[in-house]
Amino acid sequence: MRTLRLARNVRLGIKNLLLHKLRSFLTTLGVVFGVGSVIAMLAVGEGASKEALERIRKLGSQNIIITAMKPVEEESAQNVMVFMSIYGLLYDDEMRIAESFPAVERTAPVKLIRKEGRLGARSLDLRIVGTTPAWFDLVQRPLIAGRVLTARDMAEKGDAVVLTEYGARRLLATQATIGQWLRIGGNYLQVIGIVKSESAAGGSMQTPDQEIDAYIPLDVARERFGDVFIQATSGTRSMEQVELHQMIVEVRSTEDVEPTASGIEAMLKRFHKKTDYRISVPLALLRQAEATKRTFNIVLGSIAAISLVVGGIGIMNIMLATVTERTREIGIRRAIGAKRRQIIGQFLIETVVLSVCGGLAGIGIGLFIPWLISRFAGMPTIVSAYSLVLSLGISMSVGIVFGIYPALRAARLDPIEALRHE
Repeated sequence: MRTLRLARNVRLGIKNLLLHKLRSFLTTLGVVFGVGSVIAMLAVGEGASKEALERIRKLGSQNIIITAMKPVEEESAQNVMVFMSIYGLLYDDEMRIAESFPAVERTAPVKLIRKEGRLGARSLDLRIVGTTPAWFDLVQRPLIAGRVLTARDMAEKGDAVVLTEYGARRLLATQATIGQWLRIGGNYLQVIGIVKSESAAGGSMQTPDQEIDAYIPLDVARERFGDVFIQATSGTRSMEQVELHQMIVEVRSTEDVEPTASGIEAMLKRFHKKTDYRISVPLALLRQAEATKRTFNIVLGSIAAISLVVGGIGIMNIMLATVTERTREIGIRRAIGAKRRQIIGQFLIETVVLSVCGGLAGIGIGLFIPWLISRFAGMPTIVSAYSLVLSLGISMSVGIVFGIYPALRAARLDPIEALRHE
């Protein structure tokens, strides 16, 4: 019985709203755009957050990245002539870290050199990465062809080089890929493999690899290129001595990451007179990014929800006007026995129908806007199920909350006065 009565009231509510189609349509627009903006803004925020989180996860939640950097005092001393700047990580630092911390599983030392790679008439400025096979375990990138560096390459100090897909396309186009000999600097190295790397563009998160990398054994880089680098820019020459530019440390579990990072920092302070290194903990960055994501979603959702409140005010305004227009109808219904709760229920049903119809239309707009953004702006967007349910739930709540006062006002009308209303 109650279900039949509810269905009848819903049909009656829809019929009353259709008597004023344009007014009902304009009333729902506030809810439509409110729901659409909630879904779209949450989708943009979710997409941007997921991209940042994925980039951090690729660094490894169990990794600690130590990067050499020129001390601040040397960076700021622009007018002081320095014959040679000595800074950065030491070979001994890697040995101490590997031997002093039980939680450390393995380390990947890195030496970076900028050199030109040449094959015939083709050339490309490469970033030579002198490292060990552990690099390819800690910085996991898909292998496209050939193989990566092995312990045998390290022991034999072979003339082996692994290119990225980008470098291979630029240098080895129209050529056989594996087995080619590249001239890098004054040395010839044989291509043994090609890996896919992260693009240099597309985010502020610095990854350990670049698309112009060429990987060779660490000892080969040390013997062929040395530890002293000469830089010539704008008519000036500077010399730098850096043993290791970077080191990736893998620990046993995520619980050991932050304590080990603190221990490594304390150890480096003992053996480095100046702060010529930077320690990055992807796990800490991940936690911070997740917290920022939650805050970002709350802020975006709150801003978009304001438009829903504005839409609710519009619904209340129209329903108050409807009560005034239907005063005589209300009086007649009360006179023939309609109870106050039935009047309240009828007007609430009409406001809920308005808000739900607006919510459903808003969901359509909320799905369309992120698609447009992804298609034409190239930004990642993710429409989550919870945002759809949340938006529709809020729109229904808006209908109920802002429909209560007009419904109560209609129910409180005196039947005698209502019948006299013209």
